[in-house]
Amino acid sequence: MPLRSTTRTNLVDLVIEQMEGLIADGEWQVGAKIPAEPALVEQLDVGRNTVREAVRALVHTGLLEPRQGDGTYVRASSGFGAAVQRRLRRAGDLEAFEVRACLERDAARYAAQRRTDEDLAALRATLADRDRAWKSGDLAAFIDADVEFHRTIAAAAHNSVLAELYEHLSDALRATLQSVIGAPVPDSVRNQYDAHEAIVDAIEARDAEGAERAALAHLAQGMAALRENAGDGAESDRPKGMQQ
Repeated sequence: MPLRSTTRTNLVDLVIEQMEGLIADGEWQVGAKIPAEPALVEQLDVGRNTVREAVRALVHTGLLEPRQGDGTYVRASSGFGAAVQRRLRRAGDLEAFEVRACLERDAARYAAQRRTDEDLAALRATLADRDRAWKSGDLAAFIDADVEFHRTIAAAAHNSVLAELYEHLSDALRATLQSVIGAPVPDSVRNQYDAHEAIVDAIEARDAEGAERAALAHLAQGMAALRENAGDGAESDRPKGMQQ
């Protein structure tokens, strides 16, 4: 959807509407830098103050994020997503992980019930990408591949609300992965290839209960590593099956 000249009276609202549309349609993707102010002024055929006010409004809602000396970036794909991210910024890693665990458990169950052959192929491909990145030692690529793996499970559940919620937890998931990968725990906990493969195998077999069990087992390992990294060594607080 290209930007178009604005001629109606409420210019700021119309510019906001166009920008929101570009973000919602994915033309301005989350994490991407939006055009500089002079370019927006030229494309929209409005004054600088109008553009600045529109950008300021979208920064206030959380859709955009200014970075001093660099420009303005897309922070969320919707007002709902921005609200979720604002709340997550006030939460600790463990709180965010617990919410993620609820979504992943149900996503795995629904994916086993509803997945298509295309979903399964995508899961196998992302699992292979994840394994290659781990073996290569490229931790940035590993984190990207792991996040994509879990997004693909959420997509395979074929519930648009669940998928959108999970998408907005991606930043928290990245923070969790960085914490666990950097923690002094065994590679089997940091990599968890077998645990991930068990989830995919259950989804392929359309075993909803097995997929849920595999997801919970995988999440228990991550939760234990997070607790240890945070200095919480209380045995009673560890997920069942992770106590020494």
